[in-house]
Amino acid sequence: MKKIAYTLVLFTFLTCEKPRPQTNFLFIVVDDLGHKDLSITGSDFYETPNIDRIAEEGTLFTQGYANASVCSPSRASLLTGVYPTVHGITDWIGAKYGTNWRTVGRKTQLLPSDYVKHLPFEMTTLPEALKTHGYKTFFAGKWHLGSVEQQSLPTDHGFDINKGGYHRGGPYSGGYFSPFNNPFLEDKAEEKGMTLSMKLAHETAHFIKDHSKEPFLAYLSFYAVHAPIQTTQEKWSKYQKKAVDQGLLEEGFAMEKRLPIRIKQDNPVYAGLLEQTDEAVGYVLNTLEALNLDDHTVVVFVSDNGGVSSGDDFATSNLPLRGGKGYQWEAGTRIPFFIKAPQISNPVKTIETPVTGADLFPTLLELAGIENPVRVDGKSLVPLLNGKAFAERSLFWHYPHYGNQGGDPSAIIRKGDWKLIHYFEDGRNELYHLGQDMGETTDVFDQNSELGTALSNELKQWLKNTAAKIPEKDPLHNEEEEKKWLSEHKQNMKLKVEQRRVHQIDAHYIPNEDWWGSTLD
Repeated sequence: MKKIAYTLVLFTFLTCEKPRPQTNFLFIVVDDLGHKDLSITGSDFYETPNIDRIAEEGTLFTQGYANASVCSPSRASLLTGVYPTVHGITDWIGAKYGTNWRTVGRKTQLLPSDYVKHLPFEMTTLPEALKTHGYKTFFAGKWHLGSVEQQSLPTDHGFDINKGGYHRGGPYSGGYFSPFNNPFLEDKAEEKGMTLSMKLAHETAHFIKDHSKEPFLAYLSFYAVHAPIQTTQEKWSKYQKKAVDQGLLEEGFAMEKRLPIRIKQDNPVYAGLLEQTDEAVGYVLNTLEALNLDDHTVVVFVSDNGGVSSGDDFATSNLPLRGGKGYQWEAGTRIPFFIKAPQISNPVKTIETPVTGADLFPTLLELAGIENPVRVDGKSLVPLLNGKAFAERSLFWHYPHYGNQGGDPSAIIRKGDWKLIHYFEDGRNELYHLGQDMGETTDVFDQNSELGTALSNELKQWLKNTAAKIPEKDPLHNEEEEKKWLSEHKQNMKLKVEQRRVHQIDAHYIPNEDWWGSTLD
């Protein structure tokens, strides 16, 4: 009799115990954020305590990569788990290609390849996979994967709600201060002077509060820190003083093949914009804590490509990594890459294994306990989080275009510490050992020709297997014209960017009226 009573008590206890809440996801993407743009990744100029918190409480991947050096292809890979050669978006949507490329006036040897102009409808996205298992899905911020006319907005690809996502790749209509003039964001009178980053954070927080009782995916895709960079006078003043105190360089730019490239983090406007974005991240993280959701919400934090050290607003320096957004070198694709997964009891704090944005699709599905419904190029990172090693794998990139920032049409393979870059202009290969030369200063192909040839053959086979498009020679190309244009262009740009750098740090700097002036009555 006692045994029966004990069994009944135990059964009652087990059946009344509350089940663990289903895993939620907060996926944060910052636009154009460089690998070294955070305090926790090595910056002594920028201040990012809230973003740092994600890495401190979770796992920091020291060799996290975007799947492209520009935004649209990388963002498509985050959502689908496949390489750009598979989904077909190999350049930022809106870039010129083919014979239309000549209208840009760059006088290059090649005509960039055509590419897909919106996220393919036949591909399963992360929000679509989660929705089939009862998730409420939300998108805020930069989309740049299709337009209203193409019927390719976030809500056409698995998101229930869209706040601010449309075809534009930057905050061009209204800038970083209200009114935002975004057709998918409501401008409210009480938000006058609010930053765009905080507006997106508020919208995300509202969604989380409204759906705290059901599993959700909140995808917060900041427009920041994309050009045109803007901040408040208070933030600018703080970082202007910091730049002066740290010591100003006589010259802030070196020269790459086509454009100047920034060599020090000393831009007070960019620093202020980044801090405002960090504050917005903190607002959402604090919302999760206030609602007691942080212990079962996975937080992912990444950038869509490397920092802009050349081209656009020449905003930051990625040294000691070479290059930046739009370049074939490490700083073009190496990014901040953090995962905080509370349901993993003792996650590894720092992981050096190379990983990419395509890995996040299968990772999040595994964390949600959902079987992956499609074939992907990415690989779940859950074993790494649990302290298990990966077998060595090859990672690939393909960019058959010229980066606005100065990069060359190229394809890349990384295997272990070795990285091979194949250039489409002249067919040459460069080989670097990243373990010994993370700055890619010394091409060692000739000293390792057997290994280099093997990597080159593997890369060629991958390009063939994925039906990658290859840029074509421009029959109208004139080498002398290109050399003349390059020489004049570089000289003019070097003068302009040095003048602007000095102007932005000058104590009497006055910005355009359309940004911090917009906070005034």
